[in-house]
Amino acid sequence: MKILFTFPGQGPQVPQMLHNLPDNALTHSLIEQASLALGEDVLLLDNAGAFHSTRAVQLCLLITGVVWAKQCQAQGIDADFCSGLSIGAFPAAVIAGALEFSDAVKLVALRGELMQQAYPQGFGLSAITGLRQEQIETLVAQVNSDELPVYLANINAEDQLVIAGSDAAMKQVMLLAKEQGAQKTHRLAVTVPSHCALLDEPAARLVEAFKQVKISRPVCGYLSGTTGRVYWQPEKIADDLAMNMARTVNWRDAMVAAYQRDVRLALEMPPGCVLTGLTKRAMDQGEALSVCQSGMQVAGRLATRLRENER
Repeated sequence: MKILFTFPGQGPQVPQMLHNLPDNALTHSLIEQASLALGEDVLLLDNAGAFHSTRAVQLCLLITGVVWAKQCQAQGIDADFCSGLSIGAFPAAVIAGALEFSDAVKLVALRGELMQQAYPQGFGLSAITGLRQEQIETLVAQVNSDELPVYLANINAEDQLVIAGSDAAMKQVMLLAKEQGAQKTHRLAVTVPSHCALLDEPAARLVEAFKQVKISRPVCGYLSGTTGRVYWQPEKIADDLAMNMARTVNWRDAMVAAYQRDVRLALEMPPGCVLTGLTKRAMDQGEALSVCQSGMQVAGRLATRLRENER
């Protein structure tokens, strides 16, 4: 039986999230490393005003995910697989041992800047619950045009999907979805149309940046939240990280793949708990929990019990 660490994408960020990390030497060291890599104090990135910046939000999510995962490791909780949704793929790659933390900080800063510059306003993401993938794809095809671009962005579960595009196009799709019986539609707190062809150009620029960075063979499985495949080859991990901003997320298939690979404990790193609920839907047996909600002690007890059952 295996353990999976999961890392969220944009959405659950909260002001002061870096200031509320565990107050210990491990956290201080990682905060210092991140500040040195950027040439700025990262503790200035997590106030409410800074969160208007995609760059700031993504950096805070990266740092928070790595800090908490390393806290888990320090408590003897080790992952067999790591997987992240969107920006969450970067802390997943760090903890899997494929990407150095300082390199991840620089790449995520660039990633956030590229995404923010590409679509500074009038675009974003919206979630639709209660319809299936083929229904959403039909509605998107009805609306999508050069003037009203909209795409399927995330397949989070069979009936929980996310669209990306212009505000006007997403509004039309959500209205049609309501007419088709959608339970809920809402605009997400993301100002970039991620995970679709609208970000092909910034993704290509990030690919070039990755050519200057060393990617290593991971020490545990890097499970792509985009393809649902486990990658060990450095070149495939680099491609997955660089291009995931322009590719549809398939979290549903990733969690099914994890369960098929004998994952029976999934621990979602802070902040948030959205991935935990989605992961549970793919697990007939085992546990999925949010470290943010359940705490390190509960996670440690479950991990210990899982390892003992393997003996």
